Amino acid sequence: MSNAAMNQLLPCDAPAHGWYRFVLSFPPHLVREYLARFELDATATVLDPFCGTGTTLVEAKKLGIPSVGAEALPIAHLASRTKVDWRPDPDRLVTHAELVADKALTTLEADGITDAPMAEIPNEVCLRSLPQEQFHLLLKNSISSLPLHKTLVLLEAIDSEGDQLLASHERLALASLLPSDIGNLRFGPEVGVGRIKPDAPVVSKWLNRMRRMADDLRRLTAMDQVSASVHHGDARRIEHHVNGKTVDAVITSPPYPNEKDYTRTARLESVLLGYMGGRGDLQRSKKRLVRSNTRGVYKEDHDDRWIPTRSKIHEVADRIEARRIELSKNSGFERTYHRVTRLYFGGMARHFASLSKVLRPGARLAYVVGDQASYLRVMIRTGRLLGEVACELGYEVEGIDLFRTRMATATNQHLREEVLLLRWPG
Repeated sequence: MSNAAMNQLLPCDAPAHGWYRFVLSFPPHLVREYLARFELDATATVLDPFCGTGTTLVEAKKLGIPSVGAEALPIAHLASRTKVDWRPDPDRLVTHAELVADKALTTLEADGITDAPMAEIPNEVCLRSLPQEQFHLLLKNSISSLPLHKTLVLLEAIDSEGDQLLASHERLALASLLPSDIGNLRFGPEVGVGRIKPDAPVVSKWLNRMRRMADDLRRLTAMDQVSASVHHGDARRIEHHVNGKTVDAVITSPPYPNEKDYTRTARLESVLLGYMGGRGDLQRSKKRLVRSNTRGVYKEDHDDRWIPTRSKIHEVADRIEARRIELSKNSGFERTYHRVTRLYFGGMARHFASLSKVLRPGARLAYVVGDQASYLRVMIRTGRLLGEVACELGYEVEGIDLFRTRMATATNQHLREEVLLLRWPG
């Protein structure tokens, strides 16, 4: 999943994006700009190998361009594949959601619980919770006990009234609300716990979100015939998900080497919707990702072998380690950071090598990436270094466009976010 994708889960007003999106992901207009620049039409296929919640695929589908995506995180895979599924009849979606909501409210009311925020819990009520192994995966206080109970009741109603065509939309609507509307999470540079809400409406907010989905679908169903598919998989093995040399263009935003743990950002939704049942599921999710943070590094990782010995990447990693020693920084994170830098660019090299097996000659690529400056004050020019990696594997660098600048909270430096433009000559 993209770095830009994983900062915050909030609704957005744009059609087809109102269901679930991450603030700071590359915006739809940027995707449209490169779809136009690459002169893509209905005869082409565009790929997003780090598709996150599906911005590239949605914009391509709206323009009549076939697309395919891959996403490693299960909750983001749910979001992206649902956002390009425009088959459900909007009226049927609302009718079924009202049925589910009525069932959930009936269950709550039988225990003396209302969906409106309650001042106190009735003494005789035994609130539902998660199994301990799942509960321990959550950030402490990320959701209060009464909203958790209501959420589990709603999930039970969704499952018991299951409609295969509608289920992913109903679950995605709940996922989009969980972090901040129902739960207590806040998002800045990192995910954390904000103001703790003893209670929150769950069923009514979910039903309103379902109605917004239906409104989106009323504007989009006419374009449902345009092909858009999303695979759950590792971008370093993209040839396992795309058949043959069928891709004309790539528009994507991969992770940045920035110490963000993307599995942590979407942990609440992943656990409550059943994608993470324990530590084993969490570890499997992390192992499908390009290594971009120290919490996702394992002893057996060897993507750094893909980096040539004379690469500038090793120079940057060596400077990071030298700076750590100079400052006497000795925590596990600090000792691992230089290795993450090598593993990140090595993982991206694996991705480019795998990607070359599915690209048509002359395919054009746009990678939205950002420079990084860790608290050790060693600059990582991500776009330039990825260009070097791609050149080693036979790609041509067409240029680097400035997308925007942002302020690094750790260093108060303005960092560039860029679009690395590549071409695959074949």
